[in-house]
Order: sequence, then C-alpha cells, then structure tokens
Amino acid sequence: MRDAENREPLIFFSAGEASGEHYGALLMEELKRTMPEARFFGMGGERMAALGFERVVRSEDVAVMGITEVIRHLPRIYREYRRLKDAIRVRKPNVAVLIDFPDVNLRLAEALHEQGVPVIFFVSPQLWAWKKRRITRVRQFVDRMLVIFPFEEPFYRERRVKAEFVGHPLAELPLPTITLEEFAALHGLDAGKRWIGLLPGSRAREIRLNLPEMLRAAAKLADGQTEFVLPLAPTLSATARASTQAMVEIARMTTQVRLVDDARGTLHHARASVVASGTATVEAALIGNPFVVVYKVSRVTYAIARRAVKVPHVAMVNLVAERRVVPELIQEAYTAEAVVEHLRPLLENGATRQRMMEELKGVGRKLHRNENSNGRAIARVAAVVRETLA
Repeated sequence: MRDAENREPLIFFSAGEASGEHYGALLMEELKRTMPEARFFGMGGERMAALGFERVVRSEDVAVMGITEVIRHLPRIYREYRRLKDAIRVRKPNVAVLIDFPDVNLRLAEALHEQGVPVIFFVSPQLWAWKKRRITRVRQFVDRMLVIFPFEEPFYRERRVKAEFVGHPLAELPLPTITLEEFAALHGLDAGKRWIGLLPGSRAREIRLNLPEMLRAAAKLADGQTEFVLPLAPTLSATARASTQAMVEIARMTTQVRLVDDARGTLHHARASVVASGTATVEAALIGNPFVVVYKVSRVTYAIARRAVKVPHVAMVNLVAERRVVPELIQEAYTAEAVVEHLRPLLENGATRQRMMEELKGVGRKLHRNENSNGRAIARVAAVVRETLA
C-alpha cells in the first residue's frame, strides 16, 4: 500500500493497443518533464517501460480486436484485468489515465471509482458509433473525458459528461525528417523506384485478415519499378512478426515487399498507400499521403457490427470531414481488384490525387484543438492530470 508519508504522485495508466501505448509514452514524457518525482504503473507497452513505467500487465498480451476475437480471449483478458484491479486496490494511485481500449478500461473505471481514484479517460470509446448504452457507465465512473476528434465533445456534453476536445496528438507531430535516400538505405529499398505503403493493422488478427488481399493487390500492381513497404507495429509479438514475415516471403516470389519498423516514414515517402481502418488512416491524412481504406473482420463480428454501428462512414478521416474523402473497401468490398481500381488514380499526377491531397489538408486542420493557437493535445492532457492531482 502507498506510504502516507510518500508525497510522490502515483499515477495509474492503462493503454492496451499500439496507438494508445504511443500516446501513453508521450504523456509520460510530458508529465515527467513537469513532475520528475511522479511514478507510473499499470498496463502499457515497451515504449512506456523504457521511460520507467512499471508494467503490471503488458499491452501486447491483451491487444485483440473484434467481437468474436474478444470472446475467444476472454479468460486471458479477464485474468489480466484482475491483476490490474488488485494492483489498484493495493497501491491506491492518486489519479488514473485510461487510454482508449474500452472493453477493459470501462471496467477499470468502475474499479477505480470504487477505490476513490479520479479517472481521466483519454481517447474516447466510439460510443457515438455503437454501444451508446455505455454512456451511463461513463457518466458514473469517468471524471474527465478528453477526446481527440472535434465531433465527440458535443456528443458527450449533450449526455452530461464533462468532455473536452484536446486536439489529436498526431496532428502536432512534425513530418519525419528522414530523407528518401536515408530511408531506402536503411531498409534495403531502391530510391529510384515508386513505393506503395501497405499498412494492414497493428494487431496480429488484423494482419491475418487484411494482409492477404493487400499482397494480392501488390502482385497486380507490380511492374518492376514499384516496391511495397510494410511497416510493423512495435507492440506486435515475436510470433505475429514471424507469421507476417512468412506471408511476405511467399509474396516475394512475385512482388518486392519490404518489412520496416517506421510507419510514419513509410507514409511520408510512399507515393500512395493501402491502409487498414484505424489510427494509421489519421496518420496518413496528416502526413498527406493519398490512400485507400480497407478492413476485414470475422463474419460474425461483421454481421453484429452491421446491425449495431450507426455511422455514415467507417474511416475516421471521412467522419471528421463529414463526407467521403477516401475510398472505403470494407469486408466483401475489400478485394485486390477493387484496391487496384481505386489506387491507380492516386499514383498518377492528376485531378483525383490532387483533390484527395487538398481534402486531407482540411481534415488535418480540423484535428487541431484550435487552428489559431499553439495548444498541444498531450500538454493539455498533462495539465488536466496535474489539475486533478491538485
């Protein structure tokens, strides 16, 4: 149990996926800058651990996706949830920051509330798309909801949740500084060829479902002057990396595919990309890389989602723009042939490519907290943490 004499702030974090873990690391850095005495524990990834985070649970051990996939992994997820809940009860943190990952984090919010720990939820669950009934749990157990998309703040405020749009952390990142030649040399690519990014997702099952059609599309686009760049998320397990490597090795018999560890560098230098729906689509938009959105889940997950999800678009970029800016190829519509059809116009200098790039700039402007201010999302979240501690 925390010593009453110990004045060091003890902060609980729960980040269960690649994007959330990235935000967690950024937030830790900001908090350590202003509160060097603070200590951190909970669920996180390797980047957070490198900053001194005490991992009760490793994020890579619980990151799953889809309804049927979550059900299949419930025993393991529940076991890790219990470990987190026990750590909260024993150590009694001063404040908790829950990042995305609602299946676990909304339950943790209740456990924290029972222990009298203030709860800050950063990166909203997509309750505006489905499972709106969960809003009651948010009202009961979440003290502050900090959202990263502009349309989310009014959604929560209309439902009596103390919400604030802080801006999107990715909107504040500078463009990668690595040059095309340096990127090519680092990853064994030919700087004289055209590159196409393939981003199948950050989780193992996403890759298994999304990558095969990407590789089929790559084979159709292969012309001897094109190379395909496939970045892997740092939270991916060694087993998942090996499985992905095996899939790529088969494709390499007809197509030049390179595995890299730099998604932002890939999006910065690729001529265009095929991107699985998720955070990477926001990164692509902010970097200005033209792309096609794809996604595939299990049949059961999709059947349930079709009935439950009530939004006009799947891609976050299109939701922010409030219109169809990038093509969406979802489930049965996601075929190699369809990818090629929508990707080819983006590879050439023409009206389609130029129009998308202009639209993506507009999306980027909307993702800043205030277009005319220097407000930073992570700095604002850190300020809310400090306010809560005070």
